[in-house]
Amino acid sequence: MQTIINAQLPEFKVQAYQNGEFKTVSSQDILGKWAIFFFYPADFTFICPTELVDMAEKYNDFKALGVEVYSVSTDSHFVHKAWHDTSDSIKKIKYPMLADPTGVLSRGFGVMIEEDGMAYRGTFLVNPEGRVKIAEIQDNSIGRNADELLRKVEAALFVASHDGEVCPAKWKKGQETLKPSIDLVGKI
Repeated sequence: MQTIINAQLPEFKVQAYQNGEFKTVSSQDILGKWAIFFFYPADFTFICPTELVDMAEKYNDFKALGVEVYSVSTDSHFVHKAWHDTSDSIKKIKYPMLADPTGVLSRGFGVMIEEDGMAYRGTFLVNPEGRVKIAEIQDNSIGRNADELLRKVEAALFVASHDGEVCPAKWKKGQETLKPSIDLVGKI
């Protein structure tokens, strides 16, 4: 298996549903900004709305950090709209819901389940240069936590702007970091 960490964002151009409108989103729109790609198996399912609402409740926190959130499934943008129109939970979503019916994004990020035509639960943070800095893929029966993702994003943003510093386990914004050196070897 080849790692996706520091891999370049795949080139893509897909349709999206956001705030009552259809729009096109491409890899060129992502460059220059931090972005989360939040893959889920399908609209009108069970765990997926709980995760998407969890992200919706933290969306302003991610935006305050300069990070855009993109949910992605292999459903069409029409299905995203229908789900949004019929589900009180999904009506809370303000971030773009990307449509990936051809699987260009799901395959590009390595989460496509070919025999099912849908994606695993994959979470990826892409930096402004288009490089993947966080990658998490899990079985579709296990839901994710937006609070933990927010903590990881804050750590990624911190280390990106503080050369030579790293964030230890359970690090939270404002806590002390580490400066790796020979003096720390064996002392932590």
